[in-house]
Amino acid sequence: MSNEQARGHALQPRSGLRGLHRYARLLAAATFVLVFAGGLVTSTGSALAVPDWPLSFGKFFPKMQGGVLYEHGHRMIAGTVALMTLGLAIWAWQAERRRFVRNLALFAFGLVIVQAVLGGLTVLLLLPLAIAVSHAATAQAFFCLTIALALFTNPAWQKLAAVKSAGERPRLPELAAVTTGVIYLQILIGAVMRHMGAGLAIPDFPLAFGRLVPPLESLPEQVNYAHRVGALVVAIFVCWTAIVVLRNYRNETLLRRPAIGMLALLAAQIALGGLTIVSARAVVPTTAHVAVGAALLATSLALTLRAYRLIDGRLAAGIRAELSDADAPSRALQRQVTA
Repeated sequence: MSNEQARGHALQPRSGLRGLHRYARLLAAATFVLVFAGGLVTSTGSALAVPDWPLSFGKFFPKMQGGVLYEHGHRMIAGTVALMTLGLAIWAWQAERRRFVRNLALFAFGLVIVQAVLGGLTVLLLLPLAIAVSHAATAQAFFCLTIALALFTNPAWQKLAAVKSAGERPRLPELAAVTTGVIYLQILIGAVMRHMGAGLAIPDFPLAFGRLVPPLESLPEQVNYAHRVGALVVAIFVCWTAIVVLRNYRNETLLRRPAIGMLALLAAQIALGGLTIVSARAVVPTTAHVAVGAALLATSLALTLRAYRLIDGRLAAGIRAELSDADAPSRALQRQVTA
């Protein structure tokens, strides 16, 4: 093998990683479109517009009209995302040398299959609440996985320099992780409310039956009020996290931008929640409320992973050790080339 060929062989994995990263970002964007499409299905009441699964009226391409447009369109986007996830898993196992990234890509493919089965059961069993909520929960978890993969496959991720902790308590990585968990839990409560048909169980906003703490006589009212209280808890944690970032790490662009983005998304989400009630669950604000909630979750997750990568020395050391082991063959080849 000539020196030129050996150098090209040594550099090929890095080039492949750049392409893998672009593909992972495309998958994350497609998954966000899928979340929006799923929100449309629920907002338009089209979940049972197609009574069979996996086919639609026994066909791959039924007549796209009425609720079929939303339900079958959602299935087509879901199928595309599933195939893209399979492609990502295959590509990662060929080009990615870090074991945890390969396994994460493989797990993402397994999760999207579970998501598809839950979607089918939701239709075949006529929208049972537990399965419908599980379908929504898995969708958000899968979206988070695609965001994580888009971050991990970025070649720049492996070269990030550690940032000195400001000594805040609680530490930013742990606070951001709790905030992400709180947002996810709030999304699950919202899914329960949505699939119960309890979105208008409390018809006014920002008060509830004209009070801050109203009498809650029915389960739909209790779930609806829990979602409102959850929104307040989310607002507290998002603002707390953003304040910690802007006070202690404002010069770190990778932390400052998602923190500011979380504040903007939080404001939009609260406004959309109110508009959903005022408009009696009009399709556009209701669906946008679902999509912005997913975007807030993804942004909080990105901040959490970046905080752990930049501030948590243990995680950084672990990544460096794994990279060192993975790069050993490449370094050996480079020594042969230069010899």
